[in-house]
Amino acid sequence: MRRTVTPLRGALGAVVLLIAATHPACAAQSDFTGVEKVLEGRVSKGEFMGAVLIARGGQVLFSKGFGKANMEWGVPNSPRTRFKLGSVTKQFTAAAILLLQERGSLQLDDPISKYMPEAPPAWQAITFLNLLTHTSGIPDLTAFPDFDATEPFPTTPERLVQRFVAKPLDFPPGAGFRYSNSGYILLGYLLERITGQTYQQFIQRNIFDLLGMKNSGYDSNSEIIARHAAGYAPSKRGIVVAGYVDMTIPFSAGSLYSTTEDLLRWQNGLYGGKLLTPESLAKMTTPFKNDYAFGVAVDPDARGNAVIWHNGAIEGFSASLVYVPAERLSIIVLSNLEGSSARDVRDEILKISNHEFTMPK
Repeated sequence: MRRTVTPLRGALGAVVLLIAATHPACAAQSDFTGVEKVLEGRVSKGEFMGAVLIARGGQVLFSKGFGKANMEWGVPNSPRTRFKLGSVTKQFTAAAILLLQERGSLQLDDPISKYMPEAPPAWQAITFLNLLTHTSGIPDLTAFPDFDATEPFPTTPERLVQRFVAKPLDFPPGAGFRYSNSGYILLGYLLERITGQTYQQFIQRNIFDLLGMKNSGYDSNSEIIARHAAGYAPSKRGIVVAGYVDMTIPFSAGSLYSTTEDLLRWQNGLYGGKLLTPESLAKMTTPFKNDYAFGVAVDPDARGNAVIWHNGAIEGFSASLVYVPAERLSIIVLSNLEGSSARDVRDEILKISNHEFTMPK
């Protein structure tokens, strides 16, 4: 799990093309020929490989794989290739917590110590809301000096929590904002305590199965996952095989995999009212501090429309998921090349679309 999992504002550039795609003149597949040519150019330079999907509601406007899912065997990427999502996982975790609130298993304002009596004194005022909005003050374990050395080794949710339970808070709960993978790991840990299910089981049964996301799941280093892309990294020598991370490390902060097609099912299901009540969805997509809501950031585009987005980054992979509710527009970029691969694709789309976009301050 890379330290670059913090969402990047560059994700918003892709929205410009989505806005253009809502106009009749832009709806045809041929209108994206320029985008396709540029992406192919990035692939030839070793700057991108993955899959891109643009849709309005259930209508797919553009969907294609680029480069190789496995460079060793020459297997191409496609819309059905499975990619690690990194921090895009967080919105699934947030939705799971909201489902538990709807079922009466918890309240967002509950102190987490209610479900974790052994929580340290410094955590007594921390609520689920604080964890969801990165306002708990719990430090991000991916910034710990020993984090890189621990990535290759399997762990458990309990051992993950033990890594930061005694650390001093960055600020009093609710007093600030700092992106923290630790907070989302703690949400998964508490979910398991409350439900008696593993995080993997809960997400599978209550989200993936419900929305028909048959090509999504909890990633694994040992299981055979069909059509799963191999992960790569840029280097001075060209593209190389990415570093290893045991998938028990990112847990509920970054452990899921999916496809562009399944993520469209997720967006249509989540924002189409198939998963959460309108009240829960409104909470999930209303910024709390800065532009961050629950597992997603929300910013206005140049036309004043709300843009809901999040990025993900993990060894060998980068991702971006964007949704414009006013137009029911989705853009999904999944890449099996770590670093700025997905973000750079969005930047290219911004140039080609010739639509001005005001980046948020």
